[in-house]
Amino acid sequence: MNQAELATFLAVAELKSLARAARRLNVTQSTVTSRLDNLEEKLGQKLLYRRKSGTELTSAGFKFVRYAELVTQLWRQANYEIGLPQGFTSVCNLGCYFDLWDGLGAKFLDHMHRRRPDVAVAVWPGDQRNIDRWLDTGLVDVAFCYSPQARGSFAVREIMVDEFVHVDFKRPRGVADAAGYVFVDYGEQFRRDHAVAFANIGPAAITLASSRWAIDYLSRWGGSGYLPRRHKSLFERNRRARVLGNSPVLRQTVFLVENTDVTRHWPWFAEAVADIL
Repeated sequence: MNQAELATFLAVAELKSLARAARRLNVTQSTVTSRLDNLEEKLGQKLLYRRKSGTELTSAGFKFVRYAELVTQLWRQANYEIGLPQGFTSVCNLGCYFDLWDGLGAKFLDHMHRRRPDVAVAVWPGDQRNIDRWLDTGLVDVAFCYSPQARGSFAVREIMVDEFVHVDFKRPRGVADAAGYVFVDYGEQFRRDHAVAFANIGPAAITLASSRWAIDYLSRWGGSGYLPRRHKSLFERNRRARVLGNSPVLRQTVFLVENTDVTRHWPWFAEAVADIL
């Protein structure tokens, strides 16, 4: 079993096609088939149903995906740490809920650039499911997120409360119809709180998973949506934007999750967290 075989298996599992996996990996389809045959022979299990219409995971293949991801990620991280350029002492792998980059992820990276240029930093943006999996598999050492599910050697602490306010963007001149209400999805807790606050409102026609995307869209078309108060400087640049004071303010706690088996070897970590907060 080698890294090429694992990477090929994961590509086929994701794309559900030998041909598409071959194009992504820049190899021939026969090479993809050969690697899969070798992997299945070593494991003694059929991992994929291969049909003309595409591929599907077998029960064994479904179970093996998690282990293939873990081995691949650990190999990548080990190779990265061992292969650090001269002058670097360690590497910090940070997971960041994609909408927490502004205000937390960016500040953390700025601190590391200024104060710890000897530490290499890799930032992985994703949703909560991604972050939980990356923490469990060791792809990331620390994470900023809303609803952590970490266990074992992970320490979880509340670091701030994110407030979301209802912002209305007046329709631009020349635009016939405003976009109406745009639902910005900040995760499971926000969806629950929003459903309670607006129980009588049906589903929005537009859903976006990024506040920056929402600000851009609403600036061009008009309409309204919930935006983080920490983005106030961004939406106030638009003179047509105003906070609707009669709408409820929704809140989510932001957490820092850290793998203490790793961070206890980082004498600089406590200072970095204190600086960004």
